[in-house]
Amino acid sequence: MYQIMNQKINFLKYLRISKYEILKIWRRGWDSNPRTSCPVAGFQDQCFQPLSHLSTKNMLFYYNFNEKITICLYLFSNTSLNKIFMIIKKMAKTLRRIILNLSFLLIYSSANANNAEFDNWLSNFKDYAVSNGISKATVDDVMSGAKFLPKVIEYDRYQPEFYEDTKTYVNKRASKDKVKKGLKLYKIEKKLINEVELKFLVEKELLLALMGIETNFGKYLGKMDIISSLATLSFDKRRSEFFTNELIIVLNLIDKKIINKNILFGSWAGAFGNFQFMPSTIQTYAIDYNKNSDIELKKIEDSFASAANYIKKIGWKRNEPCFIKVELKENIPEKYLNSSAQKIKNKKQVKFFKKYIKESKKIDNLDNKIAGIITPDKDIIPGAKTLAPAFLVFSNYEKILKWNRSLRFGLAVCTLKEKFENEI
Repeated sequence: MYQIMNQKINFLKYLRISKYEILKIWRRGWDSNPRTSCPVAGFQDQCFQPLSHLSTKNMLFYYNFNEKITICLYLFSNTSLNKIFMIIKKMAKTLRRIILNLSFLLIYSSANANNAEFDNWLSNFKDYAVSNGISKATVDDVMSGAKFLPKVIEYDRYQPEFYEDTKTYVNKRASKDKVKKGLKLYKIEKKLINEVELKFLVEKELLLALMGIETNFGKYLGKMDIISSLATLSFDKRRSEFFTNELIIVLNLIDKKIINKNILFGSWAGAFGNFQFMPSTIQTYAIDYNKNSDIELKKIEDSFASAANYIKKIGWKRNEPCFIKVELKENIPEKYLNSSAQKIKNKKQVKFFKKYIKESKKIDNLDNKIAGIITPDKDIIPGAKTLAPAFLVFSNYEKILKWNRSLRFGLAVCTLKEKFENEI
């Protein structure tokens, strides 16, 4: 580091780069062409001039605790434009090397700190697990390989800035390709799937739709170590209580030899199998359908039966409606519009809502059904219309929300289910 004191410094500028963007900048390199479109000469927030005229002596790097890399750039008034372009090639490699090395150092230091705290947490958790009735042998065996996974924390914290509108979301997840893949699976496993449908009174089309959207019919099961994922999220303070409970449950299932620890690879949040069951869901609803003394949720027999058992026990009613798309009139009070999946409020009989629905005669046969109205793009999609798209949703739709608290997920599942009904 250099302490630069020079009266010829005419300005300085701070360029803040998040540590997750460093590698992108390194790959892209610095722009060596002056941006002639800049309205004002020199550095501007939205229009940077080339940085190639700087030498390493003109730079001071430091790290602050807002998880930002701060690069202080000191520019000298006697630097000519000719020198800027002569030095650019030499400076690009040096600058990239410094940024890359610094980023690795910071990530390494942060990981070491977290690992030390995690190891301490792990020791305490093992004692807690044993105190909750899990054998010490199982705890030592299973938790000995648990690791802190920074990527899991990144996934948990990530909040997308862009949300797909409902039409785009549903079309992607209920596509012709998805229907084709589902029909192919059904053709292979027809006997078993029909058997499960009759036994649990849950439509095969619904089960295919759920599997298709959850894992693309078993193609995307997840490759994360579930024990380490749950341990990382239990160690983390944001939702520690929930994930500690899930981790205790999965240890208990292993201890009782209900599931095999060696196949526990799935999503970053600990979900597992063809239908992405969390440990608590496995404990309550999963079935050893093929009677081999092991619940194998990556296998068709156990996974389909377990999914059917789950959706039936939370209240799904066979051959009842899920949703109907409607066009609302402007006079509908806003209190009837639901844009949150947490709870469908202000439900009424369909005949009550008909005065707020255009072409309402099309739903005369549903007059006495209890329904709510959802407007899933409202409050989420920038610039979305308040009244469109809109859907009347029924009891079965709310059961899908118990499976996954997402208005769009529920619409996608029921849409794909209907497409399978038209094909099978």
